Amino acid sequence: MRTGRIIGLVVGCLLIIPSLGLLIGGAALGIAATLGRDDEGYFTVTVDEVTTPTAAVTSGSADFMIEPGDPDWAIDRLDADVRLRATPLSADQNVFVGIAETRFVDDYLAATEHDEITEMDDGRPVYDRIPGDPAVEPPIDQDFWVAASWGTTTQEITWEATSGRWTAVLMNADGSTGVAADVQVGAKAGVIVPLAIVLGIAGLVLTAIAVALISFGAHRPRADRTLPPPSRDGRVDAAGASIDTEFDEVAPDPHPVSLGATIDPTLSRWLWLVKWLLALPHFVVLAVLWLAFLVTTFVAGIAILISGKYPRGIFEFNVGVLRWTWRVSHYATSGGLGTDRYPPFALGARDGDAATLDIEYPERLSRGLVLVKWWLLAIPHYLVLAILFGAFRWGADGEPNGGGGLVTLLSIVAGVILLVTGSLSRPLFGLIVGCNRWLYRVIAYAALMTDRYPPFRLDQGGTEPPTRPRPPTPPPPGENSVAAPTVGRDDALV
Repeated sequence: MRTGRIIGLVVGCLLIIPSLGLLIGGAALGIAATLGRDDEGYFTVTVDEVTTPTAAVTSGSADFMIEPGDPDWAIDRLDADVRLRATPLSADQNVFVGIAETRFVDDYLAATEHDEITEMDDGRPVYDRIPGDPAVEPPIDQDFWVAASWGTTTQEITWEATSGRWTAVLMNADGSTGVAADVQVGAKAGVIVPLAIVLGIAGLVLTAIAVALISFGAHRPRADRTLPPPSRDGRVDAAGASIDTEFDEVAPDPHPVSLGATIDPTLSRWLWLVKWLLALPHFVVLAVLWLAFLVTTFVAGIAILISGKYPRGIFEFNVGVLRWTWRVSHYATSGGLGTDRYPPFALGARDGDAATLDIEYPERLSRGLVLVKWWLLAIPHYLVLAILFGAFRWGADGEPNGGGGLVTLLSIVAGVILLVTGSLSRPLFGLIVGCNRWLYRVIAYAALMTDRYPPFRLDQGGTEPPTRPRPPTPPPPGENSVAAPTVGRDDALV
């Protein structure tokens, strides 16, 4: 896979996250603006039974403020209005509700005992008692209110938000103690609908760019997908002619991790909707197996440090855990949904498996790499996998491919296509399997099962890509041997 395509794929994956965030944010604002407002355009919250035995209840500036220092034009551009309604709980109570700058309210109530609302708990206010004297001058005699109303019925004030630090106050009109009322807080902003439209358009544009980059990066040219017939020494050019130059990237080296998957000739349209439920017994078993996998990997790391070898029995067990996980993933989750055959409860390979995984046993492993593979050297791949799979984990939950991410989304899309058309999209299936192939190569490397660094290459398709043959091993210097023939243009031995 060429560098430009890798960059396109990574940038596209990075871009898809904020673009989808913009789309979701714009949709949420649009839905809220359509369904969440009352007839006057306010979003409202009702706080029942705001009560205190003291002389006043304040909102607290942290809950109701616009920071000072913001330019007036920025606040005005929001076109925000605030509405407060207070309904006294007794018919003879003359309730007062007002809004003023926080500094004036603090001075006014500095020596007076009152309650400040610090948070909401399940729709009810939580108060912080400010100590002081019970007596206070009537609020209706103060001239610092920017909006105020009082009376024995429901009182309403509306205030256009401006720059500053503000506090709302609920009291009795005569300043007496014992305040009790139901309060409704409403807010509206003229910028919400335009902002929803802007976010939606920006999200659509960025999503289109991200999809184009991902498609560019994930798609391999035909020359990369098809290996021409090799020449006698295994070397060919793009047109299939024999050449005498070095191998190119048309035929990559074989990777120790071999992962494959096939699509059943016939698939149920709807079964994929409940496969995750059918696979619950596998998830339970895999949770236990992955705990064992972590322990055996640690033991294998100690063995490699001492002997440079991965214990064969532990290696076969760990490969079996990965194989079992890949079978279940291919059947039920983010492995392509390519089979309706229930996966076997087995670590070993079975004839006719729809999902296959094998790892070449390493005869020798680097002792030093054991200490840096999983936490340092694999970090670039972790970043890519975090984008593809949402979270990279291969722990006790039994799902090493994490949750969320692009591959989960692609799997859902593949399921929807299957539901509608009755067949899987083979290009999409190949992309999903390719992402999983990348994942399992990284898992094998992080689990110390190979020293071969995973390539930054998305090898798509249900089978491993064609590989170039291994070059012959030259004889040791000084031994009698016959030089390997090479084929020239005139097919003469050189």
